[in-house]
Amino acid sequence: MIDYQSDLLRTLAARGYIHQMTDAAALDALATRLVVPAYIGFDATAPSLHVGSMVQIMMLRRLQQSGHKPIVVMGGGTTKVGDPSGKDESRKLLTTADIQANIASIRRVFERFLTFGEGPTDAVIVDNADWLDRLEYVPFLRDVGRHFTINRMLSFDSVRLRLDREQPLTFLEFNYMILQAYDFLELSRRVGCRLQMGGSDQWGNIVNGIELTRRIDGTELYGLTTPLITTADGAKMGKTAAGAVWLNGDQLSAYDYWQFWRNTDDRDVGRFLRLFTDLPLADIARLEALQGVEINAAKKALADAATALCRGEQAAADAGETARQTFEQGGAGASLPAHAADVDAIGIVDALTLLGLAASKGEGRRKIAEGAVRVDDSVVADDHIIALVRGAPVKVSLGKKRHALLWRS
Repeated sequence: MIDYQSDLLRTLAARGYIHQMTDAAALDALATRLVVPAYIGFDATAPSLHVGSMVQIMMLRRLQQSGHKPIVVMGGGTTKVGDPSGKDESRKLLTTADIQANIASIRRVFERFLTFGEGPTDAVIVDNADWLDRLEYVPFLRDVGRHFTINRMLSFDSVRLRLDREQPLTFLEFNYMILQAYDFLELSRRVGCRLQMGGSDQWGNIVNGIELTRRIDGTELYGLTTPLITTADGAKMGKTAAGAVWLNGDQLSAYDYWQFWRNTDDRDVGRFLRLFTDLPLADIARLEALQGVEINAAKKALADAATALCRGEQAAADAGETARQTFEQGGAGASLPAHAADVDAIGIVDALTLLGLAASKGEGRRKIAEGAVRVDDSVVADDHIIALVRGAPVKVSLGKKRHALLWRS
């Protein structure tokens, strides 16, 4: 490992966040002398971010813990365009009202991970619609567009991969990299931002912003990207058979969030403890060294710590206790995901989809046929009717690890 001098880069390197940097030595020297304002951008395509954004959120947390200033950039402007990076097709275009509603919902999560205020290392949230919505097309093309060549833009992965697959790339999306580069220029001017961080797929966009700012203002900026986070079996982080693992509590229960981390592959436990918790590295080394069934203690520590950060200490404790009651005692803990239905009876297939245990009725029927569905811990063989009574919840289970409660409202 490189012997960095700054607390920032030492911390990021030790915990596994660093993939590429534009000028590691200069950034390291800057971070030892000054408070470095740094930003990560988040487009507002849904009311909540999901676990796939957790590396970026934790990077901002590490930045602040190291004595520097996090800048959360909400993409009120860029969401109207859509980042083509890693996408095979265009995003659905959202209205301005939808985007603003998503931003209001998303920003609540950041308050759990960062300290906001007016101090030199306090975090701030800005919306790039504040400057992008005010751009005039012809002046923007003349002043900014002339610094970008089509030849180079076509070489970036976000463009080349889409074209290689013969998938259409709209002119709207083609402009995304220019707008993101302009964000870095504006943030440098407005709040003295010196560093942009992001996933490895953002490297080209980050370099564009650095070069644009140097050409127009002569300011030296820096970029840092994280490795693509995949699970040990090669799956993309945050994607599960049941869908996205949302960060907002109104999108996913604390119990399901806790269970996501508890179900981590043995091979990922140490890496995820370093990336997604504040546990000391010495404690993590001890936990990841556990073998056999003892590794479950490390998984519970991961689930407790990650859930406490995102949902609070009490939610994490309740989820852990619910899991203990459900799995160790065969009961139905109070924090299980629950739904009150305005009916006296419901078919098991309908119950599975209502509770989010199956993505479709077809999947529900397949799971019943496989013997994977239980009602009150009894395996069901067909799609029969469940009677619902007020005050008497029914536990519906899919497999050994997914459970939910259903009762009459």
